[in-house]
Amino acid sequence: MNLADMGQLVQARREALGLSQARLARLSGLSRATINQLENGTLVDLGTHRLLGLLHVLGMDLIAQSRTPPTQALALLSQTASVSYKTALMPDALAQALVSGELPEALLPQVATLLDEAPLPLIVSGLEEVTERTHTPPKTLWKHLTAWAQALQSPRAAWA
Repeated sequence: MNLADMGQLVQARREALGLSQARLARLSGLSRATINQLENGTLVDLGTHRLLGLLHVLGMDLIAQSRTPPTQALALLSQTASVSYKTALMPDALAQALVSGELPEALLPQVATLLDEAPLPLIVSGLEEVTERTHTPPKTLWKHLTAWAQALQSPRAAWA
């Protein structure tokens, strides 16, 4: 759930309670403009402490739970890494490379793209899928992926 989705829930709850944006702002210690931006989906960041305080006033909770990983995350990850290349990174080849830690020379451009551009949640789900398929400890896969990032000099902060 993102902040825009949260804003819709806040608006629905506020209206169900018969509160104006101004009154909710006073009750929660926020500005009316912040409430308005949250409800309209234009607020960039609210901060955890302020969001939890607002939800508490409304009698709402923020519950963290694991999302169901996307099906075929490894295939999606391989496809994302292969978009600009003639040779596709096949999911099984990626899984085998992750397990062994050995990166085939022919896959260097695709893996570099994966490391630099693939959405991080997709990388996490892809590694989770490899763990489930191969029963390789996830720490091993992360170690191999991080080593690749260092060897390929990925500029992405996640690998530093």
